[in-house]
Amino acid sequence: MKTLILFLFTGLFSTVLAQTSIPDLVKKSGDASVYAGSDQLIIFDSTIVDMQETGLTYVLNHTLTKVLTSHGALELNVVKYGYDPLSAFVEIRKAVIYKSDGRVIELDVQKVMDYPAPARAIYWGAREKMLETGRLEVGDAVEVIMFRKGFTYALLSSDDDEKYIPPMKGQFYDIVEFFNANPVKNKVYQIKVPADKPLQYEFYNGEAQSSCWLIKEKIVYTFSKKDILPIKSEPRMVAMSDIAPKLLVSTTANWNTKSTWFFKVNEDFGSFTANKEINDKVDEILKGALNEMDSVSRLTHWCADEIRYSGISMGCGEGFTLHKGAMTFTDRCGVCKDKTGMLITMLRAAGFKSYPAMTMAGSRIDYIPADQFNHCVTVVKLNDGKYHLLDPTWVPYLRELWSSAEQQQQYLMGVPEGADLATTPLSDPENHYIKIDGVSQLQENGTLAGRITITAEGQSDAAIRGLFKYSNKTTWFQNIERELLRVWPQAKVTQVKYTDPVDYLKYNIWLAIDYSIPEFALVSGKTLMFTPLSAAEVFKTFQGQLSFETGLKERRYAFRDRCSRQVEINESIKLPEVKKVIRMAESINKEGTAASYRGGYSMTNGSLLFSGKAIFSKRVYEVQDWPEFKAAVDAQNRFTEQPVVIEL
Repeated sequence: MKTLILFLFTGLFSTVLAQTSIPDLVKKSGDASVYAGSDQLIIFDSTIVDMQETGLTYVLNHTLTKVLTSHGALELNVVKYGYDPLSAFVEIRKAVIYKSDGRVIELDVQKVMDYPAPARAIYWGAREKMLETGRLEVGDAVEVIMFRKGFTYALLSSDDDEKYIPPMKGQFYDIVEFFNANPVKNKVYQIKVPADKPLQYEFYNGEAQSSCWLIKEKIVYTFSKKDILPIKSEPRMVAMSDIAPKLLVSTTANWNTKSTWFFKVNEDFGSFTANKEINDKVDEILKGALNEMDSVSRLTHWCADEIRYSGISMGCGEGFTLHKGAMTFTDRCGVCKDKTGMLITMLRAAGFKSYPAMTMAGSRIDYIPADQFNHCVTVVKLNDGKYHLLDPTWVPYLRELWSSAEQQQQYLMGVPEGADLATTPLSDPENHYIKIDGVSQLQENGTLAGRITITAEGQSDAAIRGLFKYSNKTTWFQNIERELLRVWPQAKVTQVKYTDPVDYLKYNIWLAIDYSIPEFALVSGKTLMFTPLSAAEVFKTFQGQLSFETGLKERRYAFRDRCSRQVEINESIKLPEVKKVIRMAESINKEGTAASYRGGYSMTNGSLLFSGKAIFSKRVYEVQDWPEFKAAVDAQNRFTEQPVVIEL
């Protein structure tokens, strides 16, 4: 059975693979001994995109996948394609199984099933086309040809093919991943665009073979890459799309063009028009507001706390078009763009100039104006003449207006004058401090009793406040107690005090825990061995840097933490009369710009004093930051791993 794998256009063709039989391709492609650790081998993955003047695209995807392991066979027992029926049409046109024993089984594509896609929190009607392949064995291969028209974001729908035209009519973009969890022998991406709509493109994190041809009234771009191997991930590394080969293409001139379009599409739709009910609520919220920032804060936190995160398909107003504020105000629910739209509506009702912005939570946005967005936020222009970012989705019960878990993140504002792609600034670690202070007394029998006090701000405040926010009030004591029991199961918490965890805007978090820990110190005759409570990783859960595996000597890729932070620890332990200090870890001073640590012990008036200060200055770190980061974490861990030994 001979098959010629081609890209056809206007009577011409470009050969992706030489003329050969599919069974021969499968047989010669290699097995698990060649691709150790992989469950499947993608022999080829070819995509043809044909763009129309309107921006509507017809896409043909042709793949051949070989089973390398029994686990790979299980994963391939169903061919599956996800799509949104509001904006895309998907059709499996051909599916063939090539058995290792030489049999060829053509599947009946009339048996393709169409099911609602699994969903959580966002129910926009996404669906999946699925075709069962049945029991496969190692060495089998599955060939699939899939056709798609449309785009990936739903907007304002109409009849027939009109609803598949992208929101920015006459424009096209794509984000093509030239990486996979399984090895790929050949990957080709080809796109035909009208001659008056040339592509901007760039291939990131690697190289690909490329060509460009003018065929009648179309420009044909082809990109190909061979022998793509899976990238071995590292703990806490940045998103795979930030470091793996990928292609970005776009017909849009620049980000400024996208910015003005995003502004206009929402203004034309009337997304931010307030009604009487909204105006009355704004007046109620702002009653007694002290100044400009107090007003912005009140409105931001109302939208954050009172509009629950739950998305359902609401017809007009999905994708780039934000639902109207009046709808969200009535429903009191929505996703990020609904919270954003509600805040913009309220800010405008209060007299502010406010607009939406798009961003990407979790990975980098590169400069080709392809829509690398998954999140919507708010900007407001204040009296200083500058735009300020607000995020009502990420700040419920958080003492920030813009979540610093989004620092070093790209965004694009939809403003009337247009804007370029920008990056959110670093947040000073001092804005996210956690302070642990302890005063205690160690008895000769090894029992420690005292009080530990924790205060925090910013993202650290939010993390500790989670002990209260995500649970019933009846469990608050146990949640706090658990932080001590995790390290000392024999600990007895006698009293817990805290500021009102619900009134987060008035008070930053403060906890005071009175405790007694029998057998805290290991006693052998007159010798006591112990690690100060504050040095023993108490409340480790809220210090993200301590969850890093620092055994990794070197890194190949950038890495990320939850947020920048500053950790300050001070503890005073009243000791029994000490005859001799047998062992005490020496002081450490690890200076650095990305991360630093300074800490150590001292003895004063019969008390052992321990202090430590760690500073972690970023959310996203470069490879070259790892030695400093590792050194700072190792330094903090050193006091945990080296107990103090004294003789009475």
